[in-house]
Amino acid sequence: MNQQNIGGAQQPVALPVSQTESAHEERREILSQIAAARDSKVLLYVTSDRPAMETQIGPDVDDIFVEHLDELWPAQKITVVLYTTGGNTATAWRLINLLRTFCEELEIIVLVKALSAGTLMCLGANRIVMSKQSTLGPIDPSVNNPMNPHVPGTNPPQRAPVSVEAVQGYLDVAKQLGVEDSNSLATVLTHLSSQIHPLVLGQIFRTRTQIRDLATKLLVHQEIEGQKKEQIIDFLCSESGSHDHTINRREAELLGLKIEKPSEEFYAILRNLYKNVSATLKLRDRFAPDVELANHPAVHYRVRRGLIETVEGGSHQFITEGVLQKVQVPQNGAPPAIGFQDNRLFEGWKREDQP
Repeated sequence: MNQQNIGGAQQPVALPVSQTESAHEERREILSQIAAARDSKVLLYVTSDRPAMETQIGPDVDDIFVEHLDELWPAQKITVVLYTTGGNTATAWRLINLLRTFCEELEIIVLVKALSAGTLMCLGANRIVMSKQSTLGPIDPSVNNPMNPHVPGTNPPQRAPVSVEAVQGYLDVAKQLGVEDSNSLATVLTHLSSQIHPLVLGQIFRTRTQIRDLATKLLVHQEIEGQKKEQIIDFLCSESGSHDHTINRREAELLGLKIEKPSEEFYAILRNLYKNVSATLKLRDRFAPDVELANHPAVHYRVRRGLIETVEGGSHQFITEGVLQKVQVPQNGAPPAIGFQDNRLFEGWKREDQP
């Protein structure tokens, strides 16, 4: 499709970024308050869920965690303050094992949400600190593979994530409807593989087995054994009903997880931290090209999408930078429509300050 830039060769306008130095200094002070209250060393890990600028737990954070943990060493106790909607489960497993090699005692504070792979991380802590609005979620992962099904109507074409438990649910429904003999089951599988590539299906069933195994190993740290452990894993992996199901503090306690309620004074500290993080990452503001551009033909933007911070080791931030431009999109003989072109200049973690 041919597109024409609007505004010619004009220099893009530089938009103001969302964070000031004072916001980071405020977070450092709050992390110091948490360290004093918990008698521990504190690491903040945030992946943004800002609409259209979401970020997830991924393997690109491994070395950054090591850098910060080296600054925290030696540590009897580490407190991770976590805000995430999830991400790569293998990374979550590695991060928890990495954290545990740097301390004898590990706790995770759920700063509003620690979903999916974030919940998996929480299972590996000795305790989980949850406020009134903190939520966990099911740990049934979705598989993202280059051979996943296409999302209809997307341009450029996008691939749909495939939920591990959704595939298992499809097979379970078939059995409930009486599909039991080998020929009928073969027909169901043939239809399923016509919609989802067989190699993706193989990855799905391997992932389903793996996630249960990881959860079983991590729950050892909460000293949950026997039938109670199996009940927790069954619920988190399949029985919650939906990947979107949120688990509040009361439900987490009823499941049998080691949950701690913060005092009113400590809750106020966490609220201040969340307000700072939310403002810094603009969590409530959708990233909309038309809004960013306003009356300009082109703008240079810089968006913060994640935080890894300690008092001792300073701040790493996940940054996306680019240039937004208005473009004319041909409409098959009709007057051209106005579209938007996003030219990404940088995307990744950057060291933003020195402690």
